[in-house]
Amino acid sequence: MRQIILDTETTGLEVRQGHRLIEVAGVEMVNRRLTGRHLHRYVHPERDIDAGAMAVHGITLDFLADKPKFKEIAHELADFLAGAELIIHNAPFDVGFLNHEFSLVGLPPVTKIAGGILDTLRMAKDLHPGKRNNLDALCERYGVDNSNRTLHGALLDAEILADVYLSMTRGQESLVMELDSPPPEQEDTVIEIQQGPRPPLRVISASDDENQAHATVLAAIDKESKGKCLWLPHPAPEAS
Repeated sequence: MRQIILDTETTGLEVRQGHRLIEVAGVEMVNRRLTGRHLHRYVHPERDIDAGAMAVHGITLDFLADKPKFKEIAHELADFLAGAELIIHNAPFDVGFLNHEFSLVGLPPVTKIAGGILDTLRMAKDLHPGKRNNLDALCERYGVDNSNRTLHGALLDAEILADVYLSMTRGQESLVMELDSPPPEQEDTVIEIQQGPRPPLRVISASDDENQAHATVLAAIDKESKGKCLWLPHPAPEAS
């Protein structure tokens, strides 16, 4: 599976107020492995940047003076995102801006260009209800180093989110690696069978807390897969 962990920075919070994209970055992951391939572009927004937004990301209009306009990088970005599942923290925000930018240059929305969108903020809220689930809080919760994150930046935030996403979904990693690995070569093996009674097997049952944590993870996977989680019982289809 090809996935792009994506982040953007903008001139302000509301696309409906005419705010524009000023930075976009995506890092590529294939079968839960970062490939080292990424796309990172600054964009001249053709408008002023709100002081509140500038305080968050530190990007000034002077810095963007020689940067391309979105129409100059639109096709490159669309090609990079094409067919991939996009992993975005607070996806409605970034998707809204990307859809608007693509519409201005006559391209389809990112929801049509990409192969799906996964919102890690919604996933985190399902896994950790009632807790802070911004990117910094998730870094602290999962032990992801964000010490270089003094200001928001699209590329750095995308790289951090990749580590957070892998930590949030680490139970899937062994399954993917197992499916990808070729079967071992078969060798003739002599097995010595020991005679006599076997000692009883030691059974260690999960605690209530472990069962609850397991149920929470399965519920989140079931929600993201729209009811297709293989590890949860589902009613059998009615006979026709």
